[in-house]
Amino acid sequence: MTMPPLITDRLTVRPLTSGDSAAVAAAVGSIEPGWLEWTEAGYHQLSQLRQPPYGERAVTLREDDELVGLVGVVPSMGPFRQLPGFAQPAAAKPARFRPEVGLYWALAPRHRGHGYATEAAATVIEHCFAELNIERIVATTEFHNTASIAVMRRLGMTVAHNPLPEPHWFQVVGWLDAPA
Repeated sequence: MTMPPLITDRLTVRPLTSGDSAAVAAAVGSIEPGWLEWTEAGYHQLSQLRQPPYGERAVTLREDDELVGLVGVVPSMGPFRQLPGFAQPAAAKPARFRPEVGLYWALAPRHRGHGYATEAAATVIEHCFAELNIERIVATTEFHNTASIAVMRRLGMTVAHNPLPEPHWFQVVGWLDAPA
């Protein structure tokens, strides 16, 4: 399973390369030493193991190839059964954690508000459903991250608030099932 470069009207979503280090740090903040090399190695290893193409990808503008952010497919572990509407019946007490395929996005502050996160995430979702045959994509965020919640809604995700106080990082979850 691989994720080739994905092209939209305005963006290219492509694998990260070792030359992206400064641009990634500028777009999303500092990165840990070795993270980019680990990410590149992960692309190859996951493909060899026929696993989903986990990891972040560069989001670049097609007009000038400027790296404006990241989008990616990541493992997401959480107590999804405790969310209203996610599973029937919903758990009345803290649910056990289970894995889902998660979607991640982050944009440089000066590139927010232009629809890039929605556009990049939508093309990754389309690829995951059409080419990788993934059943469901989830995204998580905090209550105060209204921009990410808006992206979830624009993507057509069902959005639910965790009715329980724990885990504290599992406050808002969006999910989208593959088309029938």
